[in-house]
Parts: sequence; structure tokens; C-alpha cells
Amino acid sequence: MALLSIENLNVTYTTNGERVYAVDGVSLDVLQGRSLGIVGESGSGKSTLMHAVLRILHEKIAKVEGKIVFDGRDLLALDDREMMKLRWTELAVVFQKSMNALSPVHRVGSFMRDVYHVHRPEASREEGRARVLALLEMVNLPAKRVYRLYPHELSGGMMQRVGIAMSLMFNPKLLIMDEATTALDVVTQTQIIQEIQALEKQLNVTRIMVTHDMSVVATACDEVAVIYAGRLVEMGSTLDTLVDPLHPYTRCLIQSYPNFSDEGDACRSIPGTLPDMRERPEGCIFAARCPEAKEICLLQKPLMRDYGARRRAACHFAEVKSHD
Repeated sequence: MALLSIENLNVTYTTNGERVYAVDGVSLDVLQGRSLGIVGESGSGKSTLMHAVLRILHEKIAKVEGKIVFDGRDLLALDDREMMKLRWTELAVVFQKSMNALSPVHRVGSFMRDVYHVHRPEASREEGRARVLALLEMVNLPAKRVYRLYPHELSGGMMQRVGIAMSLMFNPKLLIMDEATTALDVVTQTQIIQEIQALEKQLNVTRIMVTHDMSVVATACDEVAVIYAGRLVEMGSTLDTLVDPLHPYTRCLIQSYPNFSDEGDACRSIPGTLPDMRERPEGCIFAARCPEAKEICLLQKPLMRDYGARRRAACHFAEVKSHD
């Protein structure tokens, strides 16, 4: 059962009177209890897609069209008050820069307690404090000490754990992690991912993880969606997608990741840059950079097609490549 369904979502920004296509016709489902990794280069529209789901894009500069159905409700049809009730309680997010999610002039415990009372105004001060301490313990922090500290007194890993604790405050149904482990060292990153996976099973949380790190996707996500220049180009199970990618862009991303095995090939960069997001080419959005592009790729936009259960790709030659 799909907890989140995104249908033909478009997000455009208006700058200097010109429209910039940040998300272009994306459709995908996130199944209840599953984890989805969203990958792609910087500027490909990953974070904008998630911000559209959370309804935190500024309406004066961003136009969102399409359908976002969460747990049976169309989020784009809700008013601001209804959406506010969903954030943190059913929809939660952990951002990349955890320091920005905390108040620099409030102690961690005081700030988290205030957030708790915004959504639970009937709760007593003691109930709020007990909930915050329980959450800090849940993410393996020395709860009573961290409760009294200011954000600048915490390490990066501790701040990220505080951000995760805040996101789980009301046992949300969907947790969005937007580059939440990118700035951490490998050891801390691994620890936090393992803690998140354990908490997901305990609390029955569905997760979307936006990341550049293919190793994070490989170890921490059930499915992966590959986005390029605002378009979804491939989606499938993590194992199928990483072992037998259907789209050339997915193959390029995998080849650009370092392989540390003795037999591994040297990582290869993808030549060129993302296309001008103010224009939409007639053909495949990746054709100008694709090492396998043919004439039809430049002239005709490939349709998203199914290649088995929950396996899709938008490439004229995906079926051929998948059987090489």
C-alpha cells in the first residue's frame, strides 16, 4: 500500500521573469514501511521535490502543480492550518544542516519542549520534559546532559541525533531525511543510519532519504529513485537498480562512485553539466551528456515504462541494455 503517491508533479520557479523547471512531471509511490533513496547530482531537483511534499516552498516564487497524496489526503488541496497539523505529527523532516533546525539561544531541552507543547498544548511541563528525555535516550545521547546544553556545545553527530529525535517526537508516519548524514564522518554516519533503521522497525516509520552517497542508498534503502534535471529517469529496488541499471545516467552515477576493491575500475566523472533548467529539450533530458545517445534520443522524449514489478525507466534503449 502506498503511503505517499506523487502524480505528475511540476515545480517551477520564476526568476527575473523567466520560468525555471526544478521538477518536471515526476510520478512515484512510496510504500508503507519501506525506505526510498532519491539520488542525483546537485541541482537535479531532489530537495525541491521533498520541499514540495512538505509544502514549505515559498508560494510567491514557486509554482507547484500535480498531485501529492499522503495517507489518502491530497496535500496540495489542504489549507495552511491543515498542513501545519500534519507537519511533525505525521510528516517529519531532518535537514542537512542540523544547527539550522535548532535555536542558538535556547538550550536543547527547552527548545524541544517548546516544539512538543505547540502540538500538545494540554500536556504539562513535566510531560514535555519526560518526552524530550526519552527521545534523546532513544537516539543514544546522554539525555540529561544534552538537555541542558546549547547547540554550539554539541558535535555534528550529536546535533544530527537531536534533529532525528525531534523528527520522531510524535511518531510520524513518514520521515524525510534531506542529506541528513552528508556532513558526518563515515563512522558517525554508519552509526546514525543503523540507529535510524532500528527506530523505523520499532516505530513503523516510512523513510525517504535524499542523498548523493550511493553507498548510503545501497545499505539503507529498499528502493531508489534516480532524478536528473528535474525528471525521474529510473526507479526500482536498490539491488536491481545498482546491479543492473536500466538508464545510462544511473550507470554513470554508479561508475562515478569510488570502487575500493582490488579489481575495481577507477571512478569516472560525467562529462558536461546539468542542462539549462529554463529550457526543456525535445528529446531525452540526458542526451547531451549520455555516452550511449543516438539520434532518436535527441529528437524524441522517452516515456517512463515498466520493466517488471516496481521497476521503471525512461530510456529508449532501457530494455536492450537491461539484457546485456
